[in-house]
Amino acid sequence: MKISKDMVVNDCIKLYPKTIGVFTEFKIDSCCGGAVSVEAAARRDGADLDEILKALEKAASK
Repeated sequence: MKISKDMVVNDCIKLYPKTIGVFTEFKIDSCCGGAVSVEAAARRDGADLDEILKALEKAASK
């Protein structure tokens, strides 16, 4: 399964536990704020969407 901008942050972490480090690196609130899409979280927390998606894919493929 490919990680997309529409995937919910918490679902991404459940499916790919290694992505938690990416969310931390990009200062994305993946705890209390993890019930939104990757796109919404990136916008909310000021992260570059394209960069975080690349990093998430890389982490998920390990």
